[in-house]
Amino acid sequence: GQINLALAARRHLRDGGSITLTAGVLAEHPIAAGSSATVTNCALEGFVRAAAVELPRGLRINLVSPTVVEESMPQYGPFFRGFEPVPAARAALAYSRSVEGPQTGQIYRVY
Repeated sequence: GQINLALAARRHLRDGGSITLTAGVLAEHPIAAGSSATVTNCALEGFVRAAAVELPRGLRINLVSPTVVEESMPQYGPFFRGFEPVPAARAALAYSRSVEGPQTGQIYRVY
C-alpha cells in the first residue's frame, strides 16, 4: 500500500516535494510470529533506497523506522519483550527530519 501511494504521489507533488514512508524495527530485529512484518519492512527499505535514485523533479523519499513506541506498549508489549520502547514524540522528530531536511533515500531508525 505505501509503495503504491508513493508511486501515485509522484504526479501530484510539487518539484522538490517529499514522501515519507513508515516501516519499523522488525526489519533488523524479527520477532516470533512477525515474519510477514519483517518481509514488509525490509521491502520498504529497499524500495526507498531504489526510488530515491529514480524519482523525477528533485522529489525526495525517505523512511522512518521506529522501534515499538511507549504509547502502544499496553497492546503490543507482549510481542516486543526485551525491546526498549521510545516515546512517540521522539519518533515524530524523525518524520520532521525526513520532510524538512534535504536528504533522500534515507532510513531514519528510531531505536
